[in-house]
Amino acid sequence: MLVFLLRRLAQSVFVLIAMMIVVFFGVYMVGNPVDILISPDATPREIEETMARFGFDQPVHIQFLSFVGNALQGDLGRSFVHGESAVSLILSYMPATLELALLGLIFSVLIGVPLGVYAGYKADRWQGRAIMTGSIFGFSLPNFWVGMLFILIFAVELRWLPSTGRGDTVEVLGLRLSIFTADGLSHMILPALTLALYKASLVTRLARAGTQEALMQDYVKFARAKGLSETRILVVHVLKNIMIPIITVLGLELGSMIAFAVVTETVFAWPGMGKLLIDSILTLDRPVIVAYLMLTVIIFIVINLIVDVIYTLLDPRVRVKGEAA
Repeated sequence: MLVFLLRRLAQSVFVLIAMMIVVFFGVYMVGNPVDILISPDATPREIEETMARFGFDQPVHIQFLSFVGNALQGDLGRSFVHGESAVSLILSYMPATLELALLGLIFSVLIGVPLGVYAGYKADRWQGRAIMTGSIFGFSLPNFWVGMLFILIFAVELRWLPSTGRGDTVEVLGLRLSIFTADGLSHMILPALTLALYKASLVTRLARAGTQEALMQDYVKFARAKGLSETRILVVHVLKNIMIPIITVLGLELGSMIAFAVVTETVFAWPGMGKLLIDSILTLDRPVIVAYLMLTVIIFIVINLIVDVIYTLLDPRVRVKGEAA
C-alpha cells in the first residue's frame, strides 16, 4: 500500500511540475499587461519603471524561477488590477463556484439517476428510447445557449426566477453562501441547472447501462422469484449496485464542473472564480490567471489521488496491478 501511494504521489508531483511550466509560459505568451496597466500617453521612462516594478524587465527563465520559488511558499503573485494576493482573491470567489458546482452535481444525480434507471428498465420500449434520445441533446447543446434559453423562458417570459447575480448570502463557517437563503437559492437554480445538463446526460447513460446489466444478474431473478415488486427490486437491489460507478465518475466530474463553470458564470453574471478568470483575461491580469489555472490543476490532482486511494481500499487488485507496473 505504501509503495502504491508513493508512486501515485510521485506521479502527482510530476504532473504538477509539468502543468506549472505549461501554464506559466502559456500565459506569458499572451499579450503585454503593461499596455493595459498604464496610460497610452505614458512616456518610455514610465513604461520602463512599470515593467521593472512588476519584474517584466527580467528574462523569461528568471521570471519563471522567481515564480516557482514564490509558489513553493504559497505565493502566486499579486493581482495587477486588485492589488492583493492572487490566491486570496481567488479563494474569496471560490465559495460561490463551489456551491454552484455542488448544487449542479445534486441536480445531475436527481435528474440523471431516475431517468437512467427507467430507461434501462424500459430499454426496449419507446419510453427508454425517448430518454436516450433526449440525453443526446444534453451532450450536444452548448451551455451558453441553454443558459440564455433558460433566462428567456423562466426569467423574462414567466418571471419565475432571477436571471443574474447571487442573491442574499449568509455566513457559514466564515464563508458567505447563498444556498442557505431562499433568495440565494432562487438565484442558483437556473445556473445550476445549466451546469448540470451535460452531467445529467452522462449520469443517465451510466445508470441505464448499469440497470440493464443488473437486471440480468441472479440476485434480481431471485428477488423476482420471491415475489418482490418491480419498484422494490429497482430501488433496493438495482439502484444500490449501480451507484458505485456513478459516484466514482461524478467525483471526477466535480473537478471539471468547478474548473469549467466559466461560461455558465459569465452568462448568469455569477460572481465566482469563472467570472473572475474572464475579467482577468480581459485585463491581462497574469497572476490571477496563473493562480486560477494552478489551483484548478491542484483540484484535479487531489480528486484523482483520492479516487485512486479509495479504489485501492475497495479493490486490492488495483493496488497489486499498480505495484507490479
